[in-house]
Amino acid sequence: MKPITGTSNVAILGMGTALPVHAVAQTDIADLIASTLQDRPDLARFARKVFRSCGVEKRYTCESNYLGPVEECRYMPSPDENGVPTTEERMNTYKREAPPLGIEAARNALRDAGMSPERITHLITVSCTGQYQPGLDVALIRHLGLSPRVNRLPLIFQGCAAGLKAIQMARDVVLGKQDAQVLVVSVELCTLHFQPVQGREALFASSFFGDGASSCVIGSPETHHQDYLELGAGYSVLLPDTTEDMTWEIGNRGFDLFLSPRIPKLLGTHLEAELRALSINDTLPELWAIHPGGRGIVDSVQEVLHLNDEQTRYSRDILRTVGNLSSATIMFVLNAMRQEMHARNKASAEGVAMAFGPGLTAELMRFTYVKAYAPSIKEQDHVLL
Repeated sequence: MKPITGTSNVAILGMGTALPVHAVAQTDIADLIASTLQDRPDLARFARKVFRSCGVEKRYTCESNYLGPVEECRYMPSPDENGVPTTEERMNTYKREAPPLGIEAARNALRDAGMSPERITHLITVSCTGQYQPGLDVALIRHLGLSPRVNRLPLIFQGCAAGLKAIQMARDVVLGKQDAQVLVVSVELCTLHFQPVQGREALFASSFFGDGASSCVIGSPETHHQDYLELGAGYSVLLPDTTEDMTWEIGNRGFDLFLSPRIPKLLGTHLEAELRALSINDTLPELWAIHPGGRGIVDSVQEVLHLNDEQTRYSRDILRTVGNLSSATIMFVLNAMRQEMHARNKASAEGVAMAFGPGLTAELMRFTYVKAYAPSIKEQDHVLL
């Protein structure tokens, strides 16, 4: 396999995140579900075990229906299955709740980058939990004051890997057009697709997903930029013989998720060889932005790459405090890293980001934290002249 090498003068210049107002403790969700399984005590015990051991302590949801009495929660099992929200109802909730979160995250990213909305040339919107037209991209243009001529690139229904895929797409846009300024906005409302629990697979899938939004501005760094992430080489790969191990399909009552218990092992089997394509061999980078698709995935990556607890702490902290936010999660992890590098007054640090989605797809990318912009020798000579 030929190594993918090289760096670029492209960076994440600013980042922003947003969460819904409703925070729910993991123990409360476990109690809620277990209370609906009183006639199935074995499954109720399994629910408490899974929810206790998956690495999540708190999640956020846009759906206030989870906060009331169990008998009023339409996402829980009930004698009347007709009470379960239809896909149309869930999409109406998405249409109402997704734009405010995306707008908040995008405003935070623009402010962090010191970027005026008028300078944005490309808008990449990311989501796999809702669809409608005119979509999230149109709402962002109207509320942020972006140009109506901004190049819109929607990236939909690609699963958890899509956030990092969007960042790599934005990098490629800027490489091809150096004056481009790309705004990436990811919004995922995973809790809208909670299904009444009927078995262990459904319990596992519902144990760690939450709602949230993230955004970043990607372009060429300028002299005033600080605390940015320079984007290096990266690529996407479809792992062999894994097509049926993660599926995400549209059903009559929301979107249906299947996660195979083989996923952590499959990633562990293939990742080491794939990382060699990024010229990562014996000397490992300091920073590892691992998409926390679940505790087992982080455990598997840590084991196969021989990482220490400090190197996986960022991913575990995000999983613990907000859960898995699908495509939006990787930017939460990268932002936490950047903030800590700033707090530690680091001049620079090398890193690798990775995220996974249906396929199985793995997105892999090198990056470098940079505390402050340093002009190249060529730029310094130009100033002297």
